[in-house]
Parts: sequence; structure tokens; C-alpha cells
Amino acid sequence: MKLSGYLMRSTIVAALGGFLFGFDTAVISGTTGWLRQIFELGDFSLGFTVTAALIGTIVGALAIGRPSDILGRRRALFILAALYFISAVGCAISWNWYSLLIFRFIGGLGVGGASVVSPMYTAEISPARLRGRLVAFVQFNIILGILLAYLSNYIIASFELGSVEWRWMFGIEAFPAAAFFALLYINPESPRWLVAQGRVDEASKVLNKCGTDTSTVEEEIKEIQISLDLEHHSLKEPFFCKMYFKPITLAVMMAAFNQLSGINALLYYSKDIFQMAGYGSKSALFQSVLVGFVMLVFTVFAMVIIDHFGRKKLMYIGSIGYIISLLGTAYAFVSNGSLVLICLMVFLAAHGFGQGAVIWVFISEVFPNRVRARGQALGSFTHWFMAAIISLTFPFFATHLGGYVFVIYAAFMVLQLIWVIFVMPETKGISLEKIQKEFGIE
Repeated sequence: MKLSGYLMRSTIVAALGGFLFGFDTAVISGTTGWLRQIFELGDFSLGFTVTAALIGTIVGALAIGRPSDILGRRRALFILAALYFISAVGCAISWNWYSLLIFRFIGGLGVGGASVVSPMYTAEISPARLRGRLVAFVQFNIILGILLAYLSNYIIASFELGSVEWRWMFGIEAFPAAAFFALLYINPESPRWLVAQGRVDEASKVLNKCGTDTSTVEEEIKEIQISLDLEHHSLKEPFFCKMYFKPITLAVMMAAFNQLSGINALLYYSKDIFQMAGYGSKSALFQSVLVGFVMLVFTVFAMVIIDHFGRKKLMYIGSIGYIISLLGTAYAFVSNGSLVLICLMVFLAAHGFGQGAVIWVFISEVFPNRVRARGQALGSFTHWFMAAIISLTFPFFATHLGGYVFVIYAAFMVLQLIWVIFVMPETKGISLEKIQKEFGIE
């Protein structure tokens, strides 16, 4: 199936929500030393500073589902772009620790919301044969945002700006946030949301430009209408019920395992982890750039093959890579700190190729059209709730267990591998409406 320029352009713009998601997630890693010093933070206070944004992501993920159903996916993205901008400027000019926490929380609202709306919007405008790689493009932008946050931190640190260095690290995000807001004006609304609102003519125009899973736009509209079946189901019907048990369970487990790998501990505390292994401050920032680059490369590789290779096979490989690299990292901390960089590069390669590429694609696929926003919100909430727990506890466990904390994460990845083998279904190349039928949801 040919990828239209209109669809590609719309995907790129929507994926900027993912870029800002990644940038906002990782940028704090370069500021932790200054925040400890300026605000006199201990381990718990630093952990809470990082977690303030994650609390925002939990709230944002939970809260965005209903507005995206009422206002539409596109308008929801406008709101998120504004939140990113306010957070970046606010963190840069924050006058005390409490104001920093508030603006980090606002940024977290944007991240949590984007983790719901960006992949959901992309899934809803994409034909099935292209959906995996296009939704994975959101993940690519998340990783690109992480890499550029690390690179931005490294470049800013090289100017030796002193005590205002951390302000520049936070504030630079305002520029891509403003660009995201402006570019959203050229994007269409989700055709599936338009059909749910009875705006069939508008939906037909979007599908005609983006492509369909059926031979004609009219057939595609009919498939969507059948999947919504609003004569028998309301968009306001109960979500937590037996009918949706399977997709709910799949989304929750996928999101929980994503964070139980320890990925966000590395993203938020990369500089601290490398300093624990014996690297200097600037060297630790440079190592962060290297690992971000590795994750980006493997995410691109996974994005290219996900619609051919399948979601489940990527998860097999990623799970095994997680287990080997996490155990290797624990060993490296005990025996040879110079091996830490290599082990963490393997870890990030496994993440980029497996969970990182699959999570947002999979969660956006498993829910029926009429509850997709709420389902995506639940998956994102689980992801960020677990991220908050991991990020809040990592400084404590790292202080008391050292490298052995990675053994704990490896044990959870053994459980993930078992889940992938025996529970996770394959969804590649199947339309959103047919996935609903295969799950027995009428």
C-alpha cells in the first residue's frame, strides 16, 4: 500500500507530541546535580522532584480520554502543546522549589496526555498495513526527543553557565512546543472520531486522503459504523465490564512490564548511574547521549520491520535482551564499572527494538473504537503510575543496593517473557475493527 504524502505529513506533526514527550521525560537527567545543590535536596526530595512530573503524567493520562472524545483528537493535541510550552517557560523562570514542582507537574500533564492522544490519533488515521510503522513513528520521536534532550544538556553544560545552567536545560523545550502548536493547524481530525460524531462527509474526505483498509471509502465508513454500533452501545457506556476484560488486561500488563524493566530509572537518572559507575560529570552527560543514540537506532530498525515481523516477535527478542543486559549491568557494577556503558547500550537496544517500539502500537490497537480513548488512557495511566513508583524508589535502592537493583528489574523481565509467550496476541496487519471481532467484542 502506498503511503500518501498527506498521511505522512499528518503523522509527522502528530508525532511531535511524542518528541516533546521524550524531551520532557529526559531533560531533567542533566539538572539533578544542580537541583540537589541549589534546593538542598536529599535522595527522597530529588526523587519527588522527578516524580512531580510523573504525577502530572498520571493525571494527564487519566484526564485526557474524555476531552479527546468530546473535543476531538486534534483539539486535544492543541491543549497538550500549550501545556508543554507553559511548563518549559515556567521551569526556566521558577523562583523556588515549589514553583519548579508545579511547572514540572504541568509538563507531566502534557506528557501523560500525549502518551494517550498521539498514538491513538495516528492509529485512527492509518490503514492497517501501515499502522504499525506509523504509530511506531510516535515512539521514534519519543526516542529522538530523549536523545536531543541529552544532547541539548551536554551542549548547554559545555558553555559552563554556572547556576543558571539548569534553567536553560528546561527552557529550551519552549521552541519545539511552539512549533508543535503551530503545525497542528495543517492536520485533519481523526476520521473515526468524525464518524462517531455523525460527521460522515468530513470523515470520508480524510479517509480519501489517508487511505483505507477496504476497497472504497464507503465500505470503510460502514466498517467503522458497525464497530461503533451506537444504536446498541453508547460512548458513555461502562468501560470496566466483562466485555472489555481482555483488552483491558492486555493493555495494563503491557504498560506495567514496560516500566518494570527499569527504563525510566535510566532515562531520569542516566547521569547519576554513570557517575555511580565512576564516570565524571561531563563524561556522564556524554554517555547519556551515546545510549540515547543507540536506542534511537534500534527503534528505527524496529519501526521498519514491525508490520512485517510482527509485534510478538519483537517482544520475544526485546525480553531476552532485557534479561541478559540487566544481569550484565548488575555484574558490571560489582566487577568492572567500565562495562556498565556497554551493558546499558544493550539494554536500550533491547528496549528500542522490543517494548519501546511495540507498547503504544499495541495499546492503540486492542480497544474497540467506541472505548479506545478510555482504553488508551488506562494503558498510559498504568505506564506512568509504574514509572512514578520506579523513579521515586530508584535513588533509595541505588544507594542501598548499588548495581543489584538491576537484578530486580531482570526478574520482572523474566515474567514479561512468560507473558509474551503464553498470553500476548499478534495484531499485525489486522484492521482495528477486525481486532475487535477477534476479541469477541460485539
